[in-house]
Amino acid sequence: MSLRTLKGLAVPMFAVAIAVSGCGGSQEEAPAGAPGAAPAAAIDPATAATITGIIKLEGTAPAADPIKMNADPVCVKEGQGATTEFIVAEDGNLANVLVYVKDGLGDRTFQAPTEAVTLDQKGCQYTPHVFGIMVGQPLEIVNSDPTLHNIHAIPKSNSEFNTGQPIQGMKFAHTFTAKEVMVPFKCDVHGWMNAHAAVLDHPFYAVSGKDGKFELKGLPPGKYTVEAWHEKLGAQTMEVTVAEKESKPADFTFKMAS
Repeated sequence: MSLRTLKGLAVPMFAVAIAVSGCGGSQEEAPAGAPGAAPAAAIDPATAATITGIIKLEGTAPAADPIKMNADPVCVKEGQGATTEFIVAEDGNLANVLVYVKDGLGDRTFQAPTEAVTLDQKGCQYTPHVFGIMVGQPLEIVNSDPTLHNIHAIPKSNSEFNTGQPIQGMKFAHTFTAKEVMVPFKCDVHGWMNAHAAVLDHPFYAVSGKDGKFELKGLPPGKYTVEAWHEKLGAQTMEVTVAEKESKPADFTFKMAS
């Protein structure tokens, strides 16, 4: 075969190779939410549903013990009256319980808010103690105390970080890149300081208040697995089905070990 003939075959053979590589089962499908994936139907506010509930405590809550801050004279002053906060009970209900949709949203994707969530170090405690944040949403960590703090996040799916803030008013920004429930925080300077963050890929989460109440609103009608998480008493799940415009209660009860 002449050189001219080989040159004439080169372009068609190359085109065939491209066609073969561009089809067939070897190509991976785009994951939900990725560029090119079919977008999920938008949630119609006129038909959105709500899940409300109360987190109840069965048994006697432990007494709130004073936190010993003698290791830092500044904390003794700034944190006067501080008590252990892992269980806060009022009228037999629990605060600081994260409640979120664990399953049921399908392939829906949600844009992270641009407004930052603030985690403050004030009175030598983290505020809030339990909170939720979306993947890609900025987290602003503030030191409001006139003493050294450090923020040490210990995630499993996200990147660990440990940053000191020696000056009052210092701020530090971080953005989580992966879903994770929960991410614990601690201060290596003050061992009693801790907090927990739920990093989620949707906005349907809440933390129960001191009255034990929570609300998940703006949900599309459907069947959901809802989880309630407490740092000492574990996690519980419940199946909840909501129709258009429906508001349905979903109460959880945690039991103290006898």
